[in-house]
Amino acid sequence: MTPFKRTCKEATALMVAREDRALGLADRLALRLHLLICEACPRFERQMLAMRNGMKQWRNYTTQD
Repeated sequence: MTPFKRTCKEATALMVAREDRALGLADRLALRLHLLICEACPRFERQMLAMRNGMKQWRNYTTQD
């Protein structure tokens, strides 16, 4: 296995880990390369971004009563 070739399962694990910590250079490059050639993983990344933004809005939500 080449160091920069990742499976979808590994790529999604890296995307989830990226939410909690900064990835190393090799992991960032491998993830970026995988996202360039994969059809499903960029969709998962967009879904994670939508959930993160939704949670951010929910945390800042206040009622104006």
